[in-house]
Amino acid sequence: MRIGAVLNEQPLDELIASAKRLEAAGLSDIWMPNIFGFDAISILGHLGRETETIGLGTAVTPTYPRHPTAIAQQALTTASVSNNRFTLGIGLSHKVVIENLLGMSYDKPARHMREYLEVLMPLVRGETVDYEGEQYRVHGLALDVPGVERMPVVVAALGPAMLKVTGELADGTSTWMVGPKTMANHILPGLGRDDATVVGGVPIALTTNVDAAREKINKDLVIYGQLPSYRAMLDREGVDGPADIAILGDENMLRGEIKRFEDAGVTHFSAAIINTEEGAFDRTVEFLSTLN
Repeated sequence: MRIGAVLNEQPLDELIASAKRLEAAGLSDIWMPNIFGFDAISILGHLGRETETIGLGTAVTPTYPRHPTAIAQQALTTASVSNNRFTLGIGLSHKVVIENLLGMSYDKPARHMREYLEVLMPLVRGETVDYEGEQYRVHGLALDVPGVERMPVVVAALGPAMLKVTGELADGTSTWMVGPKTMANHILPGLGRDDATVVGGVPIALTTNVDAAREKINKDLVIYGQLPSYRAMLDREGVDGPADIAILGDENMLRGEIKRFEDAGVTHFSAAIINTEEGAFDRTVEFLSTLN
């Protein structure tokens, strides 16, 4: 299992410094969310020029605002400039964002993702697209981005319909707020294949003050206990909120809990390091560096 970390929004110079630090620590991957700041695909292309070996991936870029041909061209460009270290992670986002903020329809989200992937995947493989769907109609288009060998695509798939589509068309899934029991009993079987990439994003902190850490996580990540897709995963795991998914404690606790995700079938562990107290971030990075 590869051990990586989430890199959140920071000023550009700090992002560069953080990326170099994670690479120097021996971590395998950097995963960057795309919310309402920097465009994650573009920033990861920049970080790809500032680093040498660490994997780079979005976790994740929403599909609805970008036509699949546009995201394919942008992502292949980032794959090229990073010497094929880039994984494109895409997802639906949430109804409250797509409908309420952007004014777009969130109707039939699994159907949307199937059509999106049926256009996107041939393009990232260097093939010509000839597709006539309900939402997308693309005919006779191919992309030729120099230097790209293979760019994996993972989908933020959590529900049964999305997992089915992802297992059929993409390279794997990128998860958040999913515990090891749900990984083993729901996510992996839902993909319907043994060779899928499974990215497991989990809050984590090396700390001796677990109660304070739990309190901070429940406060800072409260929204993830309310959004329907994540709430469903927490319910499947049988827990109350984000702090119950988080891995908090000493080295033995962290090592044992990370192993549970590996045993559940996670191929890429994505540590969302929470600086629950002074020095917690640095200590956690140092600990993670011993696992690769």
